[in-house]
Amino acid sequence: MEIVFMGTGTSHGVPMIGCGCDICMSSDPRNHRTRTSIHVRVGEYAIQVDVAPEFRLQCLANDISQIDWVILTHAHADHINGMDDLRRFVDFRDGDGVPVYAFPEVLGRVKDIYPYAVRDRPEFRGYPAFIPHSVERNQSIEFPWGTIETTVLPHGRFEVMGLVFCEASTGKRFTYYTDCKSVGPDQRQLAGGSDVVVLDGLRQDPHPTHMSIDEALEVAESINAPQTYFIHMTHHVDHETVDAQLPESINLAYDGLRITI
Repeated sequence: MEIVFMGTGTSHGVPMIGCGCDICMSSDPRNHRTRTSIHVRVGEYAIQVDVAPEFRLQCLANDISQIDWVILTHAHADHINGMDDLRRFVDFRDGDGVPVYAFPEVLGRVKDIYPYAVRDRPEFRGYPAFIPHSVERNQSIEFPWGTIETTVLPHGRFEVMGLVFCEASTGKRFTYYTDCKSVGPDQRQLAGGSDVVVLDGLRQDPHPTHMSIDEALEVAESINAPQTYFIHMTHHVDHETVDAQLPESINLAYDGLRITI
Protein backbone atom coordinates (compact mmCIF):
# COMPACT_ATOMS: atom_id res chain seq x y z
CA MET A 1 0.00 0.00 0.00
CA GLU A 2 1.38 3.39 -1.03
CA ILE A 3 0.05 6.70 0.33
CA VAL A 4 0.70 10.01 -1.40
CA PHE A 5 0.05 13.13 0.68
CA MET A 6 -1.19 15.36 -2.12
CA GLY A 7 -2.02 18.26 0.21
CA THR A 8 -1.56 18.90 3.93
CA GLY A 9 -2.87 22.45 4.46
CA THR A 10 -6.00 24.15 5.72
CA SER A 11 -8.83 25.79 3.78
CA HIS A 12 -6.64 28.92 3.43
CA GLY A 13 -3.62 27.06 2.07
CA VAL A 14 -0.07 28.10 2.90
CA PRO A 15 1.20 30.64 1.93
CA MET A 16 -1.98 32.53 2.74
CA ILE A 17 -3.21 35.32 0.49
CA GLY A 18 -1.77 38.64 1.62
CA CYS A 19 0.29 37.19 4.48
CA GLY A 20 3.96 38.01 4.92
CA CYS A 21 4.70 35.95 8.03
CA ASP A 22 7.92 33.95 8.25
CA ILE A 23 6.21 30.65 7.49
CA CYS A 24 4.26 31.96 4.51
CA MET A 25 7.49 33.45 3.17
CA SER A 26 9.57 30.37 4.04
CA SER A 27 11.89 28.82 1.47
CA ASP A 28 11.28 25.36 3.00
CA PRO A 29 9.01 23.55 0.50
CA ARG A 30 7.47 21.58 3.39
CA ASN A 31 5.86 24.85 4.53
CA HIS A 32 4.05 25.25 1.18
CA ARG A 33 0.74 23.44 1.73
CA THR A 34 -2.15 22.95 -0.66
CA ARG A 35 -5.53 21.86 0.67
CA THR A 36 -5.60 18.43 2.32
CA SER A 37 -6.13 15.21 0.36
CA ILE A 38 -4.42 11.84 -0.12
CA HIS A 39 -4.04 9.28 -2.89
CA VAL A 40 -3.78 5.59 -1.97
CA ARG A 41 -2.46 2.82 -4.22
CA VAL A 42 -3.24 -0.77 -3.28
CA GLY A 43 -1.74 -3.13 -5.84
CA GLU A 44 -3.22 -2.23 -9.24
CA TYR A 45 -5.97 -0.05 -7.73
CA ALA A 46 -6.07 3.67 -6.90
CA ILE A 47 -8.27 5.44 -4.35
CA GLN A 48 -8.56 9.22 -4.06
CA VAL A 49 -9.60 10.60 -0.66
CA ASP A 50 -11.06 14.12 -1.03
CA VAL A 51 -10.62 16.34 -4.08
CA ALA A 52 -9.11 19.69 -3.12
CA PRO A 53 -9.34 22.94 -5.12
CA GLU A 54 -5.72 22.36 -6.26
CA PHE A 55 -6.52 18.80 -7.40
CA ARG A 56 -5.33 19.26 -10.98
CA LEU A 57 -2.02 20.76 -9.83
CA GLN A 58 -1.65 18.06 -7.17
CA CYS A 59 -2.11 15.35 -9.81
CA LEU A 60 0.53 16.93 -12.03
CA ALA A 61 2.96 17.34 -9.14
CA ASN A 62 2.52 13.73 -7.99
CA ASP A 63 2.15 11.99 -11.37
CA ILE A 64 -1.40 10.75 -10.68
CA SER A 65 -3.02 9.22 -13.78
CA GLN A 66 -5.42 6.63 -12.37
CA ILE A 67 -8.38 6.85 -10.00
CA ASP A 68 -10.73 3.91 -9.51
CA TRP A 69 -12.74 5.27 -6.58
CA VAL A 70 -13.19 8.58 -4.78
CA ILE A 71 -13.96 8.79 -1.04
CA LEU A 72 -15.21 12.11 0.33
CA THR A 73 -14.74 12.61 4.06
CA HIS A 74 -17.10 15.61 4.18
CA ALA A 75 -18.53 18.39 2.05
CA HIS A 76 -16.45 21.42 2.97
CA ALA A 77 -15.17 23.40 -0.01
CA ASP A 78 -11.51 22.59 0.60
CA HIS A 79 -12.30 18.89 0.22
CA ILE A 80 -14.66 18.82 -2.80
CA ASN A 81 -14.09 21.92 -4.92
CA GLY A 82 -11.68 20.23 -7.30
CA MET A 83 -14.13 17.58 -8.45
CA ASP A 84 -14.75 19.06 -11.89
CA ASP A 85 -11.15 18.10 -12.73
CA LEU A 86 -12.08 14.43 -12.34
CA ARG A 87 -13.21 14.79 -15.98
CA ARG A 88 -9.74 13.71 -17.10
CA PHE A 89 -10.04 10.46 -15.17
CA VAL A 90 -13.39 9.78 -16.83
CA ASP A 91 -11.50 9.98 -20.14
CA PHE A 92 -9.00 7.43 -18.80
CA ARG A 93 -11.96 5.16 -17.93
CA ASP A 94 -13.30 5.28 -21.51
CA GLY A 95 -16.22 7.43 -20.44
CA ASP A 96 -17.30 5.45 -17.38
CA GLY A 97 -18.15 7.69 -14.44
CA VAL A 98 -15.94 7.70 -11.36
CA PRO A 99 -17.59 6.02 -8.34
CA VAL A 100 -17.86 8.48 -5.42
CA TYR A 101 -18.46 7.19 -1.88
CA ALA A 102 -19.71 9.54 0.84
CA PHE A 103 -22.31 10.06 3.54
CA PRO A 104 -25.76 10.85 2.07
CA GLU A 105 -25.67 14.57 2.94
CA VAL A 106 -22.26 14.91 1.30
CA LEU A 107 -23.57 13.34 -1.91
CA GLY A 108 -26.45 15.79 -1.74
CA ARG A 109 -23.99 18.67 -1.65
CA VAL A 110 -22.08 17.21 -4.59
CA LYS A 111 -25.32 17.02 -6.59
CA ASP A 112 -26.06 20.67 -5.76
CA ILE A 113 -22.64 21.86 -6.94
CA TYR A 114 -22.15 19.50 -9.89
CA PRO A 115 -25.66 18.66 -11.22
CA TYR A 116 -24.24 18.20 -14.74
CA ALA A 117 -21.80 15.53 -13.56
CA VAL A 118 -23.90 13.17 -11.42
CA ARG A 119 -24.48 10.50 -14.05
CA ASP A 120 -23.09 7.14 -15.19
CA ARG A 121 -21.39 8.61 -18.25
CA PRO A 122 -20.63 12.21 -19.28
CA GLU A 123 -23.10 14.12 -21.40
CA PHE A 124 -20.29 14.92 -23.84
CA ARG A 125 -16.79 13.53 -24.21
CA GLY A 126 -14.40 15.41 -21.93
CA TYR A 127 -17.06 16.21 -19.31
CA PRO A 128 -16.95 14.82 -15.75
CA ALA A 129 -19.24 12.07 -14.49
CA PHE A 130 -19.65 10.89 -10.88
CA ILE A 131 -21.54 7.77 -9.83
CA PRO A 132 -22.74 8.32 -6.22
CA HIS A 133 -22.56 5.54 -3.64
CA SER A 134 -24.16 6.34 -0.30
CA VAL A 135 -22.26 5.23 2.81
CA GLU A 136 -23.99 4.76 6.14
CA ARG A 137 -22.32 5.58 9.43
CA ASN A 138 -19.89 2.87 10.60
CA GLN A 139 -20.28 0.92 7.36
CA SER A 140 -17.61 -1.40 5.99
CA ILE A 141 -17.05 -0.83 2.25
CA GLU A 142 -15.84 -3.84 0.27
CA PHE A 143 -13.33 -3.46 -2.58
CA PRO A 144 -11.43 -5.99 -4.71
CA TRP A 145 -8.27 -5.27 -2.71
CA GLY A 146 -9.82 -5.32 0.79
CA THR A 147 -12.07 -3.07 2.89
CA ILE A 148 -12.44 0.43 4.24
CA GLU A 149 -14.00 0.58 7.69
CA THR A 150 -15.75 3.92 8.21
CA THR A 151 -16.51 5.79 11.39
CA VAL A 152 -17.79 9.22 12.44
CA LEU A 153 -15.65 12.09 13.72
CA PRO A 154 -16.93 15.42 15.13
CA HIS A 155 -16.05 18.59 13.19
CA GLY A 156 -18.02 21.48 14.66
CA ARG A 157 -21.60 21.25 13.36
CA PHE A 158 -20.56 18.58 10.87
CA GLU A 159 -19.63 14.91 10.89
CA VAL A 160 -16.57 13.66 9.05
CA MET A 161 -15.99 10.16 7.75
CA GLY A 162 -12.97 8.52 9.37
CA LEU A 163 -11.36 5.76 7.32
CA VAL A 164 -9.41 2.60 8.16
CA PHE A 165 -7.96 0.84 5.09
CA CYS A 166 -7.44 -2.92 5.43
CA GLU A 167 -5.45 -4.62 2.64
CA ALA A 168 -6.61 -8.23 2.33
CA SER A 169 -3.46 -9.72 0.81
CA THR A 170 -1.04 -8.33 3.41
CA GLY A 171 -3.16 -7.47 6.45
CA LYS A 172 -1.73 -3.93 6.41
CA ARG A 173 -3.91 -1.25 8.04
CA PHE A 174 -3.91 2.50 7.48
CA THR A 175 -6.04 4.98 9.45
CA TYR A 176 -7.01 8.41 8.11
CA TYR A 177 -8.76 10.80 10.52
CA THR A 178 -8.85 14.31 9.04
CA ASP A 179 -10.78 17.44 10.09
CA CYS A 180 -11.89 16.44 13.57
CA LYS A 181 -12.05 18.03 17.01
CA SER A 182 -11.62 14.75 18.88
CA VAL A 183 -11.21 11.00 18.45
CA GLY A 184 -13.44 8.94 20.73
CA PRO A 185 -12.81 5.54 22.33
CA ASP A 186 -14.57 3.61 19.54
CA GLN A 187 -12.56 5.39 16.87
CA ARG A 188 -9.31 4.78 18.74
CA GLN A 189 -10.14 1.10 19.07
CA LEU A 190 -10.94 0.89 15.35
CA ALA A 191 -7.54 2.43 14.57
CA GLY A 192 -5.76 -0.08 16.81
CA GLY A 193 -3.28 -2.29 14.99
CA SER A 194 -2.78 0.23 12.18
CA ASP A 195 0.66 0.37 10.64
CA VAL A 196 0.26 4.11 9.94
CA VAL A 197 -2.19 6.61 11.45
CA VAL A 198 -2.88 10.08 10.03
CA LEU A 199 -4.49 12.68 12.31
CA ASP A 200 -5.76 16.24 12.07
CA GLY A 201 -3.25 18.50 13.83
CA LEU A 202 -4.10 22.08 12.97
CA ARG A 203 -1.73 24.21 15.07
CA GLN A 204 -0.40 24.61 18.61
CA ASP A 205 -3.29 26.80 19.84
CA PRO A 206 -6.74 25.27 20.47
CA HIS A 207 -9.43 25.50 17.78
CA PRO A 208 -13.19 24.89 18.09
CA THR A 209 -13.46 22.34 15.24
CA HIS A 210 -9.95 20.86 14.76
CA MET A 211 -7.52 19.12 17.08
CA SER A 212 -4.52 21.11 18.18
CA ILE A 213 -1.11 19.48 17.93
CA ASP A 214 -1.21 18.66 21.66
CA GLU A 215 -4.66 17.09 21.29
CA ALA A 216 -3.46 15.09 18.29
CA LEU A 217 -0.42 13.97 20.28
CA GLU A 218 -2.63 12.58 23.03
CA VAL A 219 -4.65 10.61 20.47
CA ALA A 220 -1.52 9.38 18.69
CA GLU A 221 0.04 8.13 21.90
CA SER A 222 -3.21 6.39 22.85
CA ILE A 223 -3.41 4.53 19.52
CA ASN A 224 0.36 3.87 19.59
CA ALA A 225 0.87 3.08 15.92
CA PRO A 226 4.40 2.42 14.61
CA GLN A 227 4.13 5.68 12.62
CA THR A 228 1.78 8.67 12.91
CA TYR A 229 1.55 11.76 10.72
CA PHE A 230 -0.25 15.04 11.37
CA ILE A 231 -1.99 16.90 8.54
CA HIS A 232 -4.16 19.97 7.87
CA MET A 233 -1.63 22.45 9.32
CA THR A 234 -2.03 26.23 9.29
CA HIS A 235 0.61 28.87 8.61
CA HIS A 236 1.34 28.92 12.36
CA VAL A 237 3.22 25.60 12.00
CA ASP A 238 6.83 25.70 10.84
CA HIS A 239 7.66 22.21 9.64
CA GLU A 240 11.28 22.00 10.75
CA THR A 241 10.68 23.50 14.20
CA VAL A 242 7.52 21.61 15.14
CA ASP A 243 8.56 18.28 13.61
CA ALA A 244 11.77 18.33 15.66
CA GLN A 245 9.73 18.70 18.87
CA LEU A 246 7.52 15.65 18.23
CA PRO A 247 8.19 12.25 19.78
CA GLU A 248 9.87 9.49 17.80
CA SER A 249 7.50 7.85 15.28
CA ILE A 250 5.27 10.98 15.13
CA ASN A 251 5.88 13.48 12.34
CA LEU A 252 4.30 16.27 10.35
CA ALA A 253 3.35 15.25 6.83
CA TYR A 254 4.08 17.54 3.90
CA ASP A 255 2.83 17.94 0.33
CA GLY A 256 4.34 15.30 -1.92
CA LEU A 257 5.33 12.90 0.88
CA ARG A 258 5.08 9.26 -0.25
CA ILE A 259 5.13 6.34 2.11
CA THR A 260 4.80 2.61 1.56
CA ILE A 261 3.33 0.28 4.15
